[in-house]
Amino acid sequence: MGLNRPAERTAPSVIGTDLTISGNLVTKGEVQIDGEVQGDIQGTYVVIGEKARITGSVVAEEVVVRGHVMGSVRGRRVMLQASSHVEGDIFHHALAIEQGAFFEGKSRRSADPTGDPQPAKQDAPSSLAGAPLGAAHAPLL
Repeated sequence: MGLNRPAERTAPSVIGTDLTISGNLVTKGEVQIDGEVQGDIQGTYVVIGEKARITGSVVAEEVVVRGHVMGSVRGRRVMLQASSHVEGDIFHHALAIEQGAFFEGKSRRSADPTGDPQPAKQDAPSSLAGAPLGAAHAPLL
């Protein structure tokens, strides 16, 4: 998986093995998590270390998972390395899973996986609501 990080990047933030965070974590840069986070993580480049335990969602341009994630993962590029354990859905543009990785959930390819996870809001009620699947292309009378 190629890394497309900017040349003028700053040093990554590190959440050490002795640190537990209860709450959401937001960064505009790179973060390496080796401790425990009970909350959602949002960043540009997120690495979940082998000893890390995440309970919440992870959203980033690029996500590398080596540890344990209980929640959804959203990223343009997602890599589950051999030591990873993910229980949750993965929304991605590109996904790589190494042999030995544990993944239980759904994998969904998306053109914009880091976008708003809420379904698109309809402006007007649909006249096809509750119609059989084949009726979606039927002419309206």
